[in-house]
Amino acid sequence: MGLTMAERKAVTKAIATRYKRSDRAGKAKILDELCATTGWHRDHARKALRTALRPRVVTPRAPRPPTYGPEAIAALRFCWVVLGMPAGKRLAPTLPDLVPTLRKFGELEIGGETAALLTGMSAATIDRRLAADRRQMQLKGRSHTKPGSLLKSQIPIRTWAQWDDAVPGFVEIDLVGHEGGNAVGEHAYTLTVTDIATGWTENRSVRNKARKWVIAALDEIAGIMPFPVLGVDSDNGSEFINHHLLDWCEKRQITFTRSRPGNCNDGAHVEQKNWAIVRTVVGYLRYDTPAELLLLNKIWVLQSKLTNYFYPQQKLVSKQRDGAKVIKKYDTATTPHRRAERHDAVTDEDKAVLAGTFTTLNPAAIQRQIQALTSELLTLATSKAGPARKSSPRPATTRASSDEATKQASRAS
Repeated sequence: MGLTMAERKAVTKAIATRYKRSDRAGKAKILDELCATTGWHRDHARKALRTALRPRVVTPRAPRPPTYGPEAIAALRFCWVVLGMPAGKRLAPTLPDLVPTLRKFGELEIGGETAALLTGMSAATIDRRLAADRRQMQLKGRSHTKPGSLLKSQIPIRTWAQWDDAVPGFVEIDLVGHEGGNAVGEHAYTLTVTDIATGWTENRSVRNKARKWVIAALDEIAGIMPFPVLGVDSDNGSEFINHHLLDWCEKRQITFTRSRPGNCNDGAHVEQKNWAIVRTVVGYLRYDTPAELLLLNKIWVLQSKLTNYFYPQQKLVSKQRDGAKVIKKYDTATTPHRRAERHDAVTDEDKAVLAGTFTTLNPAAIQRQIQALTSELLTLATSKAGPARKSSPRPATTRASSDEATKQASRAS
């Protein structure tokens, strides 16, 4: 296999100085070596050696005109903010649905050419164009519930049907506490219900972990899901593993399973939503008043529309381990609405309802309403006096300090 052009130029440049300093016989020998190495004719080799050390005037090439102008980038930034600032791989597949919707409601005032550029933008281009904005919005000091690579394995308690997480209706449930770092007294919790097949997620906040509130919230969510609930999987907390929830599942012939004892992170799908939805929307403050509970549930009703109709999600397709390296492959990001729309197990009536609801939603307006409610919630949570923490008892006075105090009193008298 012959040398590449870059390799030939490198060889020529390396021996050019030696060729210039050699006598006639030496130059002839160097030419023979160069011709044998590169396959060049002697005349071409001689010319290449002469010009190798000659400085070249490089004329800068005129830059290519940018494909995406300021208008397209501003529109992209707006779409990115409306969807909660997702990564390019999640944002790019949903732009063909999002851009026409925002234009229909007058949120994006752009021409057809700009809209076509926006909907055809690749994920890599999106990430490059939004890199500076993403750095400014990066969170620091994250804690508590976080997404991760988790193993899903349930131990069945009572089975009415075989657990099949590829069919819409099999959900994972979990509670997120809003104690604000101080677990003293009563405070609100948010119930998260996530369908595994489609990613459809609903949230409801309850005043505490009492079983009746949890079951009431779960019953409300089951009534608004776009498909019937067929299976429920929970952790081993007493708010779930009790006769009340078991009876609720038995009456509805719902498969009830639980995670492995000692493995609180078995519910991979719902744990991820605890972070991606609950914590990113309402944060880690303490919510323990009826007004805050009311605001939380108003937020979840609105957030459900964004999460399920507009927020793109990716599902893990395969995972392969090669020593210490784990290779994961994901499908193309899409919304829970689109996953449900394409699934054969969802009825035509339910698909028609989803399609009708989608046409009425303005994601930018919904996002503004959520921001207003979260600002009000933040004001309430930061302006109230929190519950007093339990103080540790004072240490008993030592005998030595007691004797010293008695001596001082005697001197004073």
